[in-house]
Amino acid sequence: MADMQSGIGPFVGVFLQERGWASGLIGTAMTIGNVAGMLVTTPIGGFIDSSRNKRLWVVIPGICVVLASAIILISQNFWAVTASQVAQSLASAAIVPAVTGITLGIAKQKGFNALNGRNQAFNHAGNMVGAALSGYLGYKYGYVSVFVLAAVFGAIAIACVLMIPANAIDDRQARGSKEDESKNPPDAMSVLLKHKPLLVLALALAIFHLGNAAIVPLYSLAAVAEGQANGPSFVATTVVIAQGVMVVTSLVAMQVAGKRNYWPVILVSFMFLPIRGVLAFFVTGWWGVVPMQVLDGIGTGLQTVAVPGMVARSLDGTGRINLGQGAVITVQGVGASLSPALGGWIAQWIGYGPTFLLLGGFGLASMALWLAFGTHVKKY
Repeated sequence: MADMQSGIGPFVGVFLQERGWASGLIGTAMTIGNVAGMLVTTPIGGFIDSSRNKRLWVVIPGICVVLASAIILISQNFWAVTASQVAQSLASAAIVPAVTGITLGIAKQKGFNALNGRNQAFNHAGNMVGAALSGYLGYKYGYVSVFVLAAVFGAIAIACVLMIPANAIDDRQARGSKEDESKNPPDAMSVLLKHKPLLVLALALAIFHLGNAAIVPLYSLAAVAEGQANGPSFVATTVVIAQGVMVVTSLVAMQVAGKRNYWPVILVSFMFLPIRGVLAFFVTGWWGVVPMQVLDGIGTGLQTVAVPGMVARSLDGTGRINLGQGAVITVQGVGASLSPALGGWIAQWIGYGPTFLLLGGFGLASMALWLAFGTHVKKY
């Protein structure tokens, strides 16, 4: 299922740039898709909590990935491209809470950290292989093969998830219900609006992703625009390096969280964004790919284990864990959805270099917030 979450996303920007799209318009299409995904993520989390068929919520993203790939191949009209981004965002919105729910239902709260860490290691390994295949096929046969490959992955993922026995997933454990379910679970809005650890986590991630989401696409655009790199192979290389680092980082984060908690893991993940912003300012093209993507891999790898783990731990007993996962992804998505448009238009006005510095500064803001409200989140 690994390639379903990012799918065709990393290749869309350079695909459209080669067809005459300006960076601002590319960012706008991506932002519309991200906003659509952001709006449905929290409701999807609630549906997954109440659903008796957790596997269905992986089948739906698989269908969306196939549709997204088909649409962008058929037409590069603005609204067609935007529709493909919406379909891809719907897939990304459902996949994290769905897999989190399935993992909790199989491993229970006690075994969640270990299984989630292994899941994320395999997730990043799958993304690495998918990106390498995409880069090779894109270089040999063009972008059509990249989008076809993403559709094939979506179809295979549907088949794979149906191989999980339905009775292996405990629905009560999957939503984090108490042993005694005689009382109704807390009201959804009270969980989302009054649970301070959840609010602090969501806001810190939103600020972080406002800077983080645009850096890799802009970095790729800058290098390709300056003629320093071949589009498909360059994008694939950036993804492969980052995902390879994330495999190792996920396993390390799992070990650290098992011995301590998730708070320091998330704090460290925020530190790498400002460093990447400075590095991107000074170095573009192939010279900066390896160090920049290694840093991205460390930061993102830590978050992919720590964020679902912290939400599951802090909401244990409420029966609203997947709703909480969806809510955190939604608020985080506010930053991520605005980031491509913000970065794209600023880069068009003042150039790529200063934009990287500006985007990196959001990591410092996340660190400040995380430390200021540490009393609410340190115990998790």
